[in-house]
Amino acid sequence: MITLSPHFPQVREYIAAVTMHGVVVAIGHTHAAPEQIRDAIDAGARLSTHLGNGIAASIDRHRNPIWAQLADDRLSAAMIADGHHVPADALKTFVRAKGVARSILVSDTVAVGGMPPGIYTTSVGGRVELETSGRLGLVGSGYLAGATLPLKDGVGRACTATGISLADALSMATINPGRFTGRRGVLEVGARADLIRFRIDAISHNMHIESVMQGGQAFPLQQ
Repeated sequence: MITLSPHFPQVREYIAAVTMHGVVVAIGHTHAAPEQIRDAIDAGARLSTHLGNGIAASIDRHRNPIWAQLADDRLSAAMIADGHHVPADALKTFVRAKGVARSILVSDTVAVGGMPPGIYTTSVGGRVELETSGRLGLVGSGYLAGATLPLKDGVGRACTATGISLADALSMATINPGRFTGRRGVLEVGARADLIRFRIDAISHNMHIESVMQGGQAFPLQQ
């Protein structure tokens, strides 16, 4: 999988060449014009990398990379549902535009995920601050520096923010991304046995993982 910004010359030729070899091309971290985005999709791009992020803080209200990617039904869109990267109203709009089948939940969790609040120095981003809310930002900038919440929490937050069902949110975290990784994440006879058993709070949607199986092998959880 390659994430690229389709603003450079010969992008159509490049995308066509790598997709011929089975590479999935995603659009992300981009300031490309809508026409350039459509050219990339015509050439074979099929995914948006964490839509709404990796983009300038100020963009044109109509002609911008977000609308162009939302509007094209050939693109599936990955989204970070941690409550910091995409506001709830934007996340709900993204899912409505793409539909559940073309919506994907990703974590974008970085190395300091799970650490206590404080100031850290990272190889990507330099000095970052992890707040008690879970927000991770570049010190003194106001900009995000990655996410810290695991994907299981993104599933619950997606339910709360958008009103979708738990089944749909789980599909967005398993089956939908699995289409780009050799049909992983499906539950059917003969499929790879990657399973998580969990319980979830009906009100808060907090997920508590109870057991994990990867490739048919059970793994004990650290307490």
